[in-house]
Amino acid sequence: PMINCSSSVKVFLLLLLLLLLLLLVVVVVKGLEFPRYDGKDRVLDIDGKNYRKALKSHRMLCLLYHAPAPTSKELEKQFQMTELVLELAAQVLEEKDIGFGMVDSEKDAKVAKKLGLHEEGSVYVFKDERVIEFDGLLSADTLVEFLLDLLEDPVEVLDNALELQAFDRMEEDIRLVGYFKSQESEYFLAFQEAAEQFQPFIKFFATFDKSVAKELTLKMNEVDFYEPFMEEPVTIPDKPHTEEELVAFITEHRRSTLRKLRAEDMFETWEDDMNGIHIVAFAEEEDPDGFEFLEILKEVARDNTENPELSIVWIDPDDFPLLIPYWEKTFKVDLFRPQIGIVNVTDADSVWLEMDDDEDLPSAEELEDWIEDVLSGKVNTEDDDDDDDDDNDDNDDDDDDADDDDDDDDDDDDDDDDDDDDDDDE
Repeated sequence: PMINCSSSVKVFLLLLLLLLLLLLVVVVVKGLEFPRYDGKDRVLDIDGKNYRKALKSHRMLCLLYHAPAPTSKELEKQFQMTELVLELAAQVLEEKDIGFGMVDSEKDAKVAKKLGLHEEGSVYVFKDERVIEFDGLLSADTLVEFLLDLLEDPVEVLDNALELQAFDRMEEDIRLVGYFKSQESEYFLAFQEAAEQFQPFIKFFATFDKSVAKELTLKMNEVDFYEPFMEEPVTIPDKPHTEEELVAFITEHRRSTLRKLRAEDMFETWEDDMNGIHIVAFAEEEDPDGFEFLEILKEVARDNTENPELSIVWIDPDDFPLLIPYWEKTFKVDLFRPQIGIVNVTDADSVWLEMDDDEDLPSAEELEDWIEDVLSGKVNTEDDDDDDDDDNDDNDDDDDDADDDDDDDDDDDDDDDDDDDDDDDE
């Protein structure tokens, strides 16, 4: 009986342990429970009757301006998926007091005109007196992140050395930082107004701390502009600055020598081409070859930062896994290796720098020589079109030769037939 009792206790303890483990798993799952659309309609159909109320009743209002709903089944599914993106974002941000709606470009044309909506397929965010166009990847996570960034203060204050370290690590972003007397300073208020014009695309920082300003080598009311991937900032001249002066300087210098394609503004970046082309570099930052190539690109960008004609778009394929097969098929390149080329934004025609698998990556000097050829027009996508035309011409010539041969063969056959007929007559 003692043995049976001991066995029962062991079984009980084992079951208790399994139950605790099961509860732990349930807790972990609950802690990582991704939202699923609950089926509730939150996205408004905006029209002339409800648009004013929608604007007044929300902290921010996010509107998709779209073409009339399609009739074909395939396009209808795409439209429904877009609606689902908005519904999920609306569900997640419901407690943040962010409203969502859709504006039909045909049915609600008058409302669209009043609201300043002009580009079909774009998302417009109304915040206070501003209208911000979201020109990025229309996915729920990208849109939610964008809107949460808009809820933050347009200017972040740097108070200590740790925050300064975090600031130094933001090399992928355009950043501005200024030193001001206080938050009531008229020059800080102008800086803040300028920040609202570019939020959330450009990051603005300020400090009121003398020791932090010293680390940044900033004087009172001075503002530094940090271009992505550059080691040293540019001090905006003629301090102190008005809002208009800051906006004008940023607008003029916004296109960086090396800029990263980001999901939140990818279409805006792609539309900002140089005479119809982009110099595009693919490199995985987490890959050793990709990291090395990116460092070479940074060196080239730093050496040529004064050249207004040069702007390289860096794409990390890891950021856009769904686009990798499309890019490889369209550009005919292997994105498991670093690549750099020029892309025509009109027809996606492209020419890529040849890099042999067995050789090292090009040096900064070799890359600069190639870029000079691109900027001078020596390397261009039109030459590639000419090569394709030549290939087609060669194929046409071959076809003509083949046709001639066939004609000759037919003539020979006819002659043989005539000879046979003569023999029969004899």
